[in-house]
Amino acid sequence: MPPGAPPRPYPGAYPETPVETTTRLRPIRTRHPARTAGAVACVVLGLGLIGGAITGSWLVDDSAATPAARPGYADTRALWHSAPVDSLFPRTIKGQGAGPGGADRVWTRIAVAPDGPCTGAFDPLLLKALQPVGCLRVLRATYTDATSSGVTTVGMVFTEGDRTSMTALRSRFSEEGLDERADLLPRTYAAPGTVAAGFGDEQRASWTVNVLTDAPVVVYAVSGFADGRPVADPQPAAEAMVARASSAPAQAGLGHEAKGIADRIERALRKTATQSSERPE
Repeated sequence: MPPGAPPRPYPGAYPETPVETTTRLRPIRTRHPARTAGAVACVVLGLGLIGGAITGSWLVDDSAATPAARPGYADTRALWHSAPVDSLFPRTIKGQGAGPGGADRVWTRIAVAPDGPCTGAFDPLLLKALQPVGCLRVLRATYTDATSSGVTTVGMVFTEGDRTSMTALRSRFSEEGLDERADLLPRTYAAPGTVAAGFGDEQRASWTVNVLTDAPVVVYAVSGFADGRPVADPQPAAEAMVARASSAPAQAGLGHEAKGIADRIERALRKTATQSSERPE
């Protein structure tokens, strides 16, 4: 890439480009110091309260923010090809309190897959379950923990659905327990030459699937052991995270790995969408 070239968006995934943020400054005419200080204090306090409420509601609860406070569906749907890789899949993810017992976690990205279709990214029944909203593109990356003993593939399905169809799909997943069925598992991204090279279908240990309603995106994650050991009875993250759960995925904290990474990738998506919608044309 030539010097001074802008960050490369997602397609192709390589080479990866760090996110860059530019802040624009505008000239302000001279005013009386005391009056200016008082005005600035009021404005900062007011904007902080309003902005914090709007941003916080969208980041924490996707159903709480008003439509005007959220990026448009079309804007978010376009992120699969317009956003830099590092903004959607950060190189390092810090999971404060995300481990078993509230332990802190740090995950490092070891591979990013080229964007692709849904076919091949999911088991057949999960692919069928997602059909009502359509599949525009799938983005995937694989992370490992600080000890390189666990690996997790996290992905985002950018759909063709509108708000109504995404809400209907979320309701179906919840009511029918589709996100807890072992025959509707996401597939892994096993990158050659990494600790995830042996991370295949038989190594899937725990998973989570979350259908968003404020964006045309389904976020998922699937975790397993980095040593390639097969798991005969994979367990959904919600069950593996229950206190005193005794399954192998639960004892290894793999439910926490899947849920922790998926949650933070979802936050990264929302942050990127918000920044994109606020960027001047």
